[in-house]
Amino acid sequence: QVQLVESGGGLVQTGGSLKLSCTASGEIASANILSWFRRPPGKPRELIARITRGGYANYADSVKGRFTISRDNAKNTVYLQMNSLKPEDTAVYLCSSGARWGADDYWGQGTQVTVSS
Repeated sequence: QVQLVESGGGLVQTGGSLKLSCTASGEIASANILSWFRRPPGKPRELIARITRGGYANYADSVKGRFTISRDNAKNTVYLQMNSLKPEDTAVYLCSSGARWGADDYWGQGTQVTVSS
């Protein structure tokens, strides 16, 4: 099993920045893929970024150019740097781990990000 704990959420104004962290523990060897999802109020969960152990990443169009995913394998941590935040970025942000691309085997509980107008 992999345990994932997100942190860094909070309240930020439009145009501001925030950096989220997700630290993994447990069966780290299975966490080849780390991902960030978000669940806006009343909306389905959406994938916003994925990253491989080697650092290859892709992004949803809605965040491309504003968000950056990175990982520190020594710290077993994945980050999401969020810049130029908009009210529509308001959501619970969750991280996941997977053994393979496209797999989301384990999930964190999420951290709330609220962007005020």
